[in-house]
Amino acid sequence: MTSPDLIWKHRKPLSRLLMDKAADLLTVGFIGGSITDGRPRHNWPEPVTAWLVEQLPNTRIAVENAAIGATGSDLAALRADRDLIAKGCDLVFVEFAVNDYGEPAEKRGRTLEGLVRKLLADGKREVVLVYTFNQDMYEEAMKAGEVPAIIRQYDDIADYYGIGSVWMGLNALDEVRRGHLRWEEWLPDGLHPTSRGSLSYGQSVIRFLEQERQRADEREAPDAVDWQQRRERALEHPLNPRNWQNARLLGLNEVQTEGPWTLRRWLYYPWLDQVLETAAVGAKLSFAFEGRGLALGFDFGKTSAEFNYRIDGGEWTAVTRTREDWVGPDGWFRLSVLAEELESGSHVCELEVVHGGGPNCAGTNFRLGLIGLLP
Repeated sequence: MTSPDLIWKHRKPLSRLLMDKAADLLTVGFIGGSITDGRPRHNWPEPVTAWLVEQLPNTRIAVENAAIGATGSDLAALRADRDLIAKGCDLVFVEFAVNDYGEPAEKRGRTLEGLVRKLLADGKREVVLVYTFNQDMYEEAMKAGEVPAIIRQYDDIADYYGIGSVWMGLNALDEVRRGHLRWEEWLPDGLHPTSRGSLSYGQSVIRFLEQERQRADEREAPDAVDWQQRRERALEHPLNPRNWQNARLLGLNEVQTEGPWTLRRWLYYPWLDQVLETAAVGAKLSFAFEGRGLALGFDFGKTSAEFNYRIDGGEWTAVTRTREDWVGPDGWFRLSVLAEELESGSHVCELEVVHGGGPNCAGTNFRLGLIGLLP
């Protein structure tokens, strides 16, 4: 049987406010990928929410599920202010071990740490990291009883900032090994859990919260002050000075355009407020920005155009994005990081819309929904 210390890690205790039965309102945020997305209505946030409602009958539980399928902690760091912090979340669960798995360790460390720092900066909320499962993690390490590199990396961030973590994927795998859960009940496609698999994930988080409440009921944890001091020091001295805490957005109204463009309220996807849209090959745009990096977020799919871009009058770069068979005609909030290592200061980006060609490219819709400026 797996050691509980590998699955549940309690660091700085959750504040009494979060577990206080007399609190009037508790706003709980979730952010991650498709495994956390609220739209299937059976993913693991559902049993966690049900448990909170049952345990805190005199508290209004508000839920802000900001998870988006096929997105990582890079996009989350750019969305956190609007979709979690501005919503008044008291407690946020962060799930990106699967969708960040294929990213370089340096980049995913910067983006996840930046997200964590944004959420902790004002001292108004607690954060819990949760780790799910993919088959690559199993082949890389878990079948040999070892810890995948991304989970070691993310747990180092959790430890540095004193935030709790739950290895949901290991808990479910342990259920399989003990004969309590069939693999096909858990992950029929090797990645996305069924209702039964989601319940296993949710139950592991519930156990974490039960343990947190027990700690608070018995007495204030003896190391609470130490953890608070460690967090304060950590916020003053980041693990990676290039983390994305200060990533910010540039308004779409600051873009100059050439050709037939429209800026419109986007009614077709809940996580996009507006898009700057054209379907005209050859349409151009440009904008000035400050920072060392640049990322663009799109409503993307098989009918999307591609584009060429250049920064500061340099060489043009052609962007060619893959469109797997599972990709729809649109509806994927996809982030493209164009630059991260610019000289700090003022820059200009120019962009031209082109037909992408290639497999599964069936349109010229260019729908820009986000311009992210990276520190």
